[in-house]
Amino acid sequence: MLESDVYQRITELQDQMSKSQKKIANYLINHTETAPFLTASKLAKNAGVGEATVVRFAVFLDFHGYPDMQRHLQEALQRKWTSAEVFARTTDETDQPENAVSEILSDDMQNLKETLHQIDVKVFEEAVKDIIEAKRIYIIAYRSAASIGSFLEFYLDLVLQNTEMVREADGVSEHLLDMTSEDLVIGFGFSRYTKRTVEVLKYAKHRGAKTLVLTDHLMSPLVPYGDQKLLAATEINSFIDSFSAPLSISSALITAVTRSEHKKVEARLKELEGLWETFDVFYD
Repeated sequence: MLESDVYQRITELQDQMSKSQKKIANYLINHTETAPFLTASKLAKNAGVGEATVVRFAVFLDFHGYPDMQRHLQEALQRKWTSAEVFARTTDETDQPENAVSEILSDDMQNLKETLHQIDVKVFEEAVKDIIEAKRIYIIAYRSAASIGSFLEFYLDLVLQNTEMVREADGVSEHLLDMTSEDLVIGFGFSRYTKRTVEVLKYAKHRGAKTLVLTDHLMSPLVPYGDQKLLAATEINSFIDSFSAPLSISSALITAVTRSEHKKVEARLKELEGLWETFDVFYD
């Protein structure tokens, strides 16, 4: 759906809208450059309606949910905003710091619900299968996304002993030189996307390796290079991305892999417990 289609749809359905829906419609039309960056709760506050009304409004316009409508409105702007611009558009001087915890946690809960609603279970199962069958697993996650990549690397390598994260300071080419069709590359990328992540995924496809992409929406530049694509909602009322949903998907992948490889993982953990006890790793 293009920008003109969004506003055309609003115009066509205006007569069928309730008073609250018309408030939202008017706000979107009058704030085309700022509204696309507002969370459902922030848009509701600015338009003078309830958050549930905003979510229902998106469905009323034939979107899958508010994040779906929001992504279309953002893409319609046809350029990527800088962090400073997003900050200016999501935060004003009247916002109280003490409200941040309730706002952001509420946004995160909505992101988790939206991610659960849109995730394709068959794609998730194929992703788990690819992880289990891979000879080597390379994780590509730069800048803030590195936090999720490190988490996934730690646990996959703990139980599978074949996972490494290619870090920014590392020479990417040397790490990927021996990549084969038996390997899997897992790429993390969220707006604004790093060029290096896209380049590595493109190279992995050229080498014939399988690829798994965890990103924020289907318009992401990582999507064309992913054999399997898992989407996670990341929008919160801030210039930063929320990683609650991507981290939750990563936890689900780890859990699904360990359940599928139950005996192997159990034996591995028993060996590790003996090692940890020998070196007195944990505080008693």
